[in-house]
Amino acid sequence: MGLIEQIEAEGLKENVPQFNVGDTVKVGYRIIEGGKERIQNFEGVVIAKKGGSIRETFTVRRLSFGVGVERCFPLHSPKVAYVNVVRAGKVRRAKLYYLRGRTGKAAKIKEKK
Repeated sequence: MGLIEQIEAEGLKENVPQFNVGDTVKVGYRIIEGGKERIQNFEGVVIAKKGGSIRETFTVRRLSFGVGVERCFPLHSPKVAYVNVVRAGKVRRAKLYYLRGRTGKAAKIKEKK
């Protein structure tokens, strides 16, 4: 198991921001279109974090024209350019799947002071 752990340690990013479930984050994701590369922003609430080490992923949810859109990002992927915390949220759950059934003010999360 030492070899597997060594390979995983090489793939870890050094500058990973600290964010938790309930925080509003802005994720920059690299997209290749034809021969060009650009960064697409995706801003929303982190509703779940899963895994650990190099396999860690987080799910971000936002409303786009009244439709809920969720996207799962691998934290240590080279395609993830940056993760900026816009707002820290105050929640008491590890997974916020209950937000899927809510819209408007009912889906609002209090800000951590």
